[in-house]
Amino acid sequence: MNSQTGSGVDSRTQAARILQRVIYHGESLSTALPDNSDSLTRDLCYGCLRWHEPLSAILGTLLSRSLKKKDKDIECLLRVGLYQIIYQNTPDHAAVNETVKALKGLKKPWAKKLLNGVMRQFLRKQDELLTAINTQEAVRYACPEWLLGKIKKSWPENWQSILDESSQRAPMTLRVNLARLSREEYLAKLTANDIHAKPVESTPSAIELAQPVNVHALPGFDQGEVSVQDAAAQMAAFLLDCKEGMQVLDACAAPGGKTGHILESARNLSLTAIDSSPERLKRVSQNLERLGLDAELIAIDA
Repeated sequence: MNSQTGSGVDSRTQAARILQRVIYHGESLSTALPDNSDSLTRDLCYGCLRWHEPLSAILGTLLSRSLKKKDKDIECLLRVGLYQIIYQNTPDHAAVNETVKALKGLKKPWAKKLLNGVMRQFLRKQDELLTAINTQEAVRYACPEWLLGKIKKSWPENWQSILDESSQRAPMTLRVNLARLSREEYLAKLTANDIHAKPVESTPSAIELAQPVNVHALPGFDQGEVSVQDAAAQMAAFLLDCKEGMQVLDACAAPGGKTGHILESARNLSLTAIDSSPERLKRVSQNLERLGLDAELIAIDA
């Protein structure tokens, strides 16, 4: 499915399946979410995981018993519907109807009554439920207890502002392949394609988009001129400061953003990229192929 052919119902179904793989099978979203997924699917997945703690608290209150492991896709579809009501301000009737329609893709029509009942119960008690769960700090700050405790201990003076900022939607940031062209040249290409962006001053290769776009709409993406990577993550290759001919070991390499950036940063590097997951290493291989770069890939626990 791509952004041209996907429907809202299809997006909800796909998002529920992806969330099930991430939440209940321990898969990384970077591997579970296909590169060609449409913008709604991506938003639903990122949003439901960003607000995982409050959504889990709500479902814990509304569901009389936990669903069987094989039916966790239904629970994840409920997460999608609740996310749209609470955080996307989707009209109530539309969120309920579209969520129930998405059951068809999961091939579990028996759950229609459950979905309807849970979502309508939430709508009846919305204010009461949200007030109740927000008394828990982990829910209010959308942060798991173990991490919340570490942040409070490390930054006792401003942990609240740190957690507030961490819940904000991250911008879509690009890394220009400076081995191919300058950042200014790529900004000009974006302007020519009516894509609004600005340079990130702290990182020489980084560009921040005003609005997210499908990666295949980016000029030169398929030819390796640009990649999607957080600006802070881009600093790793600059701080490493590789020189021509060096040998480099990239541990925990998947999905390969830093791997590609390191190889772009200096000529004739001999790079070995390792990761404990053979499946995730496939993403490294795909990213390097798009960039026209080579590295030795080894699946092993570092």
